[in-house]
Amino acid sequence: MKYIIILGDGMADEPIPELGGRTPLQAAHKPEMDWLAAHGRNGLLDTIPEGFSPGSEIANLSILGYNLPEVFEGRGSLEAASMGIPIRDGEMAMRCNLITVEDGRIKNHSGGQISSAEAAELIRYLQDELGGTDVNFFPGVSYRHLLKMKGGDKHILATPPHDIIGEDFRNHLVKPGSEESRRTAERLNELTLKSMELLPGHPVNIARAKAGKDMANSIWPWSPGYRPKMKTLAEQFPQIRTGSVISAVDLIKGIGVYAGLHSIDVEGATGLYDTNYEGKARAAIEALRHEDFVFLHLEASDEAGHDGDPALKVRTIEYLNDRIVRPVLNEIGSWKEEVSVAVLPDHPTPCAIRTHTARPVPFTIYRTGGEGDGVTKFDEESAKEGSYGLIAGRQFIETFLGVSGK
Repeated sequence: MKYIIILGDGMADEPIPELGGRTPLQAAHKPEMDWLAAHGRNGLLDTIPEGFSPGSEIANLSILGYNLPEVFEGRGSLEAASMGIPIRDGEMAMRCNLITVEDGRIKNHSGGQISSAEAAELIRYLQDELGGTDVNFFPGVSYRHLLKMKGGDKHILATPPHDIIGEDFRNHLVKPGSEESRRTAERLNELTLKSMELLPGHPVNIARAKAGKDMANSIWPWSPGYRPKMKTLAEQFPQIRTGSVISAVDLIKGIGVYAGLHSIDVEGATGLYDTNYEGKARAAIEALRHEDFVFLHLEASDEAGHDGDPALKVRTIEYLNDRIVRPVLNEIGSWKEEVSVAVLPDHPTPCAIRTHTARPVPFTIYRTGGEGDGVTKFDEESAKEGSYGLIAGRQFIETFLGVSGK
């Protein structure tokens, strides 16, 4: 048996008036996803354990079966693994967004969807100006970058910027969670405020402003942690002897590194709406020929949710259907070996609030030659009628691999 998970990040949503009271999944034309739902079995999955915020790092680790209280160390250390940056004892890693601040308020979490090339120039500039013995900046993809701090204390309160769009940044600067972490919080806030002085005058931002684009005029560090201790998937599940992860997002690739998956880079994969869907589909198909397991991650729907754009979110779902799910199904339909396919989001990113929620997400699992459970559509409401009911965390991967007996 071969196994492939196709994950549309943030794909789930709430009913939207502009879509006639439907969710983007209900409004999208997605015949292949609906075919999988009609010929597979369906349910709802709670991906966010109690006490955790609904971040992509939490949800994707949960989907892969990890016990969050045991393994979670923030997204920074996971992204560092993807970037090949070691996190040693005594070091702390953090996600470092490039964001847009306008009139003292956070306008967007993405620096106006800044390109990777532009962002790399800005991050290198910050490293030259602010980096040193205790702090270093490393460029990632688009607005997503890494800050590494020696001697940092992770017990701080640092809010994700996508949760506070439109709010005064001063109210959300890093706060100490303990007396021991006060120095860490003060240092991070010092870096943020200095970045606001430096970045607007950089040629990249001057050019963006002249072109009518938002400037990436501040950093925003969040999600601190140390090096995580995680077992690989192969150590936990004999069904997964070899596997790959395909994503443009360092967080997901980093999870793959710790999970023991081979990370496949696809040229033109951006983590945005314009990603190379066809290249990712081809890479997934080729990997599945030779390996047991593929985790194929698409970010675009999440970005559409954060942008508050229902029409764009519908389009990203249709792209996922037409340019990912369809070619994968067309290919595996001729294989002699049985294949198990799962499609799901990791969490909702409702357009109305432009951030993540912890509500359960729909999922479908199709196995070659399997029978359906009466569900005919893949969406939030239809999944409620699925035969799997509501499951949580590790139950998903065990169900998908046939470990649970469901």
